[in-house]
Amino acid sequence: MSGHNQSNDGNKKNPWGKNGASNGGGPRGAWGGGNEPPPDIDEMLKKAQENLKQVFPGGTGGGKIIGLGVVALIALWMASGFYIVNPGEHAVIQRFGAWDRTQMQEGLGYRWPAPIESMTKVRFSEIRRMNIGFSEIFSRDGGTQRRGIPEESLMLTSDRNIVDLNLVVQWNIKSSEDYLFQVFDQETTIKKVAESAIREVAGQTQMFSLITTERAAVADRAKEILQNNLDEYSSGVNITQVLIQQAEVHPDVQAAFQDVQAANQDAEDIQNRARAYREDILPRARGDAIRVLQEAEAYRQSTIARAEGDTNRFNAVYQAYLEGQDVTRTRMYLETMEEVLRNAQKIIMDEAGQSGVVPYLPLNELRPAAGGQQNTAPAPVTTNTPANR
Repeated sequence: MSGHNQSNDGNKKNPWGKNGASNGGGPRGAWGGGNEPPPDIDEMLKKAQENLKQVFPGGTGGGKIIGLGVVALIALWMASGFYIVNPGEHAVIQRFGAWDRTQMQEGLGYRWPAPIESMTKVRFSEIRRMNIGFSEIFSRDGGTQRRGIPEESLMLTSDRNIVDLNLVVQWNIKSSEDYLFQVFDQETTIKKVAESAIREVAGQTQMFSLITTERAAVADRAKEILQNNLDEYSSGVNITQVLIQQAEVHPDVQAAFQDVQAANQDAEDIQNRARAYREDILPRARGDAIRVLQEAEAYRQSTIARAEGDTNRFNAVYQAYLEGQDVTRTRMYLETMEEVLRNAQKIIMDEAGQSGVVPYLPLNELRPAAGGQQNTAPAPVTTNTPANR
């Protein structure tokens, strides 16, 4: 019995020993023995204390030290779950790798320590900047140098010209969960989508408008397209501003573009002069037309009035003629003869008291002398008989 107990005591010194070897090689359990119950934890701790006593002779409080050490380790492990959320940050908590919750309030927070839960802080309020078409190199003296990236900056316009655009995209985060878990390599995705948006808008705009007057409109349309595409991807990104810092003609076609611009300036100058001439000649032509119309109207009115007056006078004379035809006939005859004979030489012959006398007319005296004035003296009055008429 004593030998048997001694052998059992020897086996119990090592709770992880191969007890199954003495039992005929039966199937082993989780703790080494095939059909034996699992070892007692208290007994294991006692054996560990005895081993520590052998290592540290005379140390009666070794078990307490280990217990305190284990408790301290557990306390430290649990304390590692505390964290602080600063202003402008969100804390995204993952439990065994899957999203569990997001702390949006500032202040102290707690999560289960690793490897149960993990925490990622996201600065959602920070305005981030992305350059497209160029990169900035910071020098030691604090200055910056810009280097162009042709594969990003060269774009085709609607009139089949090539323009060199430098673009700046400013953005922040509006959904921390979507930003972390919905999109892979967020900044690269945003950059590619921004390039696609600006190329789409540039392809619908003429080059001259793009580099002169429509920069702001092109940037606004690109921002709208960029935001819509990122929302479709559930990226959790908010585009705050799109700025076109530089828009130039490609250097290879700069000379041709300057010639075109000079021709456009000449055409615009000629058009301006033509418009100035038009503005000068049209009012004068309109004034002349109005003057001619007024003169024509005055002539019409005067002609009508004169014709009406002549008509009224003729009607009045005709009416007077109808009332006294003899008197009117004589008057008209006298007035007519007076008008006809006013400047003519006249010889008046009276028939009364002349009988058988041949009248004598001094025709030679009546002729005007050569080189002199016409004789206007009245001729002698002669009478003529009826026989000689």
